[in-house]
Amino acid sequence: MVGGDAPVFAKAEPILQAMGRKIVHAGEAGAGQAAKICNNMILAASMIAVCEGFSLAEKLGLSAQTLFDICSTSTSQCWAMTGYCPVPGPVPAAPSNRGYAAGFTAANMLKDLRLAQQAAGSVGVATPMGAAAANLYQLFVDGGAGGLDFSGIMRFIRREDAAI
Repeated sequence: MVGGDAPVFAKAEPILQAMGRKIVHAGEAGAGQAAKICNNMILAASMIAVCEGFSLAEKLGLSAQTLFDICSTSTSQCWAMTGYCPVPGPVPAAPSNRGYAAGFTAANMLKDLRLAQQAAGSVGVATPMGAAAANLYQLFVDGGAGGLDFSGIMRFIRREDAAI
């Protein structure tokens, strides 16, 4: 996600290719940042919904693997589930299998959610799910979990870390 003048982007693209798998020119200066905060706002809300679903399934007696097998191939499928499942087991490489050791910290997710909320306010766009995600991540980070992976919000949803 890169912003800047097209000719400058074209010159920088070979260097950027060494830094990431997919390089997208998002538009003028600032567009890369805009894309990043929008993407992460969607991801944060998706992760919270996935956590809530797994938490509910657990209380209803469904195993995490059963729910994953169903949801990963049906209408609720999303990257937060299939690439970064917030419960141990179904996705072996996910941080949930390493005590939520960070790939992308909850504190960094909160930073991006705050930026998204500031941007939304500056252009008069309502983002109630983004605002709710920011509030939940704020509580999670305030509870001392800022250094955990953002998928560790599962611990908060399960009420393992903080009184809510």
